[in-house]
Amino acid sequence: MDRSDNFQPAVYIMANHKRGTIYVGVTSDLAKRAWQHREGQVEGFTKRYGCKRLVWFELHSTMDTAIAREKQLKGGSRAKKIALVAASNPEWRDLFFELNR
Repeated sequence: MDRSDNFQPAVYIMANHKRGTIYVGVTSDLAKRAWQHREGQVEGFTKRYGCKRLVWFELHSTMDTAIAREKQLKGGSRAKKIALVAASNPEWRDLFFELNR
């Protein structure tokens, strides 16, 4: 596997607005992937529903654990996903700008 310097497995949630449409994803480069969603470069659900706001993320040590967590979240209820975001980001602010601090 070709790993760039930015390899950091992560699970994330994108939203179009507070308590709006949400998307759960997994990536090895969160900053790049969030930027792609923001710019509409990712065809599909996030582009169709305007999910451009990174509202929650969780870093993992391996892609295997990140993928397992993504599956767990996707299998859970919408209410649980909303509660997860609200617990750490009650204002649902866009965390994209905090990634490279």
